[in-house]
This record gives sequence, structure tokens and C-alpha cells, in this order.
Amino acid sequence: MSHTPGPRTRSGTRGGSFLGEVRDAVTPRATLLVLGVIALQLLFIASYVGALHDPRPKDVPFGVVAPGAAAGRTVDRLERLPGSPLDPRTVADGASARKQIMNREIDGALIVDPGGGQDTLLVASGGGTVLATTLEGIVGKVEKAEARTVRVVDVAPASPHDFDGLSSFYLVVGWCVGGYLCASILAISTGARPSNPRRAAIRLIVMALVAIAGGLGGAVIVGPVLGALPGGVLDLWGLGALITFAVGAATLALQGVFGIVGIGLAILLVVIAGNPSAGGAFPLPLLPPFWRAIGPALPPGAGTWAARSIAYFKGNDVTAALLVLWAWAVLGTVITMLAAVLPRRGREEAELPPTTAG
Repeated sequence: MSHTPGPRTRSGTRGGSFLGEVRDAVTPRATLLVLGVIALQLLFIASYVGALHDPRPKDVPFGVVAPGAAAGRTVDRLERLPGSPLDPRTVADGASARKQIMNREIDGALIVDPGGGQDTLLVASGGGTVLATTLEGIVGKVEKAEARTVRVVDVAPASPHDFDGLSSFYLVVGWCVGGYLCASILAISTGARPSNPRRAAIRLIVMALVAIAGGLGGAVIVGPVLGALPGGVLDLWGLGALITFAVGAATLALQGVFGIVGIGLAILLVVIAGNPSAGGAFPLPLLPPFWRAIGPALPPGAGTWAARSIAYFKGNDVTAALLVLWAWAVLGTVITMLAAVLPRRGREEAELPPTTAG
């Protein structure tokens, strides 16, 4: 007598098949990668909100121009402001104050006129409109308390097409995105770890060509096309090529050492840690201490500083930022090549006959 399987048996068979498919699809490696994505997601939220949710000025480099004892009194008054928003120091005269602002040694200066009732505040909105506005508010309150008025002079004004001075930051973000996306595509298409030094060198050459093209494209878009930044196209082109290659080489290096996980590490360094600490949305003196400390050492921060210097400060004070970017580019190149050489030697030794290996 034949027996026809009942609904419960069929259901159990389908359930077992489904669970098996789940086990096949969700491998331990996939599980770890998903957990890594969740960690990056939470770090993204913590980093951006932590850095940008409550901007407050702290020890902003600030000059004071005043004759005789008036300079000391003004500096003392500014030093005693609640929360220490300014780091005031005396400057010889108005010309020296302007020069120091253009050299990016200070972010603003107050020129006191003891013979009149109005003083002059020098700011540089090209270094960040939010910072310039913040200085106006701080000094305005101090002057009002002394029954004085203040006249604001912008010695390095941001372009009228550069809202809040953010174009430099967004330009650098675009170059950084191009760098790690290109490196990620090269890894995904042929394997995260290059199988030999020749392939690693080819990836670096492709990365350099992409950097040259992306650097030029970005400089042309923000300059002649949109008129967002007044800096020279050639200077911005060189900066863009360096930023793109530095981020790309660093991403290739991380992939060479850690495999596909290296892409996540690159996002962690460049996007999660680098963007909120770059001084873009809020210049460095407005950021909390941790982000203010790490920003200049990461490509987005170094690139944003250099881009603003080129656009608004005649290219002054870019040496440190360029050295940071070159360090990322050189170390990324060296580690990428080493990651291709060392594992290959290990595989060759493993494939040798026992007597030869011995």
C-alpha cells in the first residue's frame, strides 16, 4: 500500500531546504562583513554627530593691534572670555595683522582706535564663513560691553559663488571619493590582493592616470565652469591629482594587507574620521579637541586646508598639508608593492619540495 507524504512532511522538507540555503548564503565570512558594515554605520553616525553637533570656538588665533597699555588690556580682556574662545596676541600694526591673516598664522585681528569710539575687526571668510561670523559675534559682544562699535573688514573674502566657503571642502571630498572608489573597483575586479608586483604596479599606474584626470576635471569644474573658487586651475589640478592618488594608493595598500576588509578601513579613515575633522563645514577651531587633532593628518583635512590656501590666501602655508598628502601617497605605494611581493615569496616557499625547502 503506497503512502503519500502529508502536508507536515512536505512543509518540513521545504523548511529544511530553506534553512540549508540560508546557511549556504550566510557564510561566516559574509556574517563578519555584515557586522563590519553595521560597525561602520554606527561609527559614521557617532563621528559626524560628535564632531558637528555643537561647534564652539576654542583658542582661535587672534591678533590685537593697539597702542601702549591698551594692547595689554585688550588682550587680557579677550583671554578672560568664558570658554576661552580666543587665543589673543599683540600685533605691531594693521599691516602686520593683515599679513599674518594672509599667511594663515591668525584667523582674525582687532585694531583698536583709542581716540575714537569705533574699532576695526579683520576677518577672512575664505578660511571659513562660519568662523568669520563667529569672530564677529564674539568681538561684537565685547565691544558692545565697552560701549564701542566695530567695523568688519574681510581681508580674504570668499567668492560670492562659494556659499559658506564650502566649495573647497566639497571639491576635496570629491577627489577623495574618486581615489578610494577607483582603488576599490581595481581590487573587486581582479582580487583585493594583487597576485604579483607587476599587477600591483599596474594598479598604481592606473590610479595615477585616474588621479591626473580627476584632478584636472575637478579644478576645471570649480574654476572656469562654475566660478566657485578663484584659485589657479594648474595649482588646484596638481593638488587634486595628489589627493586622489594619495587616497587611492592608501586604499590599495590596505587592500593588499587586509584583503576586502581594507575597503572598509579606507572608508573608516577617509570618510568616517577624515570628513568631519577636515574643517570643512566648521573650521578646525570650532571642532572638539579630538577631531581638531586628527584632521590635519588625514587627506580630507590636509586637502581642504591646501585648497583654501590656494583659492584665497595666495598659496600660503601649504607646506605641512602637502607633506601629509605626499606621506600618504608614498607610504601607500610602498606598502602596496610590499604586500604583492611578500605573500608571493611565502607561496613560492610553500610550493617547494620538502628537501629544497629545508
